[in-house]
This record gives sequence, C-alpha cells and structure tokens, in this order.
Amino acid sequence: MTTEWSVRAITRAMLPVLLALTLLEIGSGLVLGSFEATLLQYPSLLVLVPVTIGTAGNLGSILAARLSTAFHLGILSFSPTDDTMGGNALATVLLAVSVFPVIGAGAWSVTWVTGGAALELSTVVAVAFASGAALAVLAVCVTLTATYAAYRFGLDPDDVVIPVVTNTCDVLGVLVLFAVVQVLV
Repeated sequence: MTTEWSVRAITRAMLPVLLALTLLEIGSGLVLGSFEATLLQYPSLLVLVPVTIGTAGNLGSILAARLSTAFHLGILSFSPTDDTMGGNALATVLLAVSVFPVIGAGAWSVTWVTGGAALELSTVVAVAFASGAALAVLAVCVTLTATYAAYRFGLDPDDVVIPVVTNTCDVLGVLVLFAVVQVLV
C-alpha cells in the first residue's frame, strides 16, 4: 500500500476518482429529472428520494469505515469466509431492513402533515423497505469491491472507498427507488 502523505500523492490518487464520480452524479441527476412527473404526483416519494439515497450512502460509508479499519489492523482477508467482512456486511443489511420501513413511515407522515399524502402508508413503507433492502445489498457489494480495488491498486481505502460508495449509492438509490416505484405504485 502507498504510504506517501503529500498533497501531490493524494491529488494524483483522488482526482481521477472524483472526476469519474462527478460524471456519475450528473447521470443520477438526469435520471432523477426524468421522474419529475411521478415525484410531483406522489409527494411522499419526493420526500423519500434524499432520505433513501442518503441513508444508503451512510450505510455503505459505515461499512467502508469498518472494513478500512480492519484492513489497516490486518484482520481483513477478503476471503468469502472472513468473519469480519461477513459480519459487517450482514449487520449493514439488517440495519437497513430495520431502518428503511421507519423512513417510509416518516416520509408518509411528513407528507400527510403538510397535506400532500396521496399514497397509502403501506405503499410508502413497502417502497422504502424494498428500496432499502436492495440498496443495502448493493451498498455492501460496492463497498467490498471498492475496498478490494483500493487494496489491489495500492491506494489507502480511507481516501478512496467512502467517496466511491456514497456517490455510487446516490446513483443506485435513484435507480432502485424508481424501479421499485414502477413495480409497487
């Protein structure tokens, strides 16, 4: 792993990553814009968008921080039977399936209080739960892949993985949320 801590080394490692992630985020904005009519029709879904992508990114970031720490401590082996990796991945998914229904109920409640709840509570909770479960699995996959790639390319996972995970989860959050909406609404 690279141990050089200079502005030049950090810039050399991060600039290409940040440029690629910026393009990815622009794509996410374009996809989000294409669903504007659906969001305006169902305000509960509009409330769900930032919370869903933010929570997915946060879950991935928590996992990334834990894996990065385990990597630096030398207790992460990237083996499918690695208890540290598997336990943290499982905890991330379980946290998501317990938090996202609450997020759905909260989004519905906020919309109801402001006079805009057009969808049933059960529908909003189901959309949030299904989106959250799918995003948790995707966030785990992205985090594991990004952590392993950082290791293979000699980059510090502390510098690379969290920006990759949060930006990728933003894009995936938009795509997954609207895929679930197409199925459930």
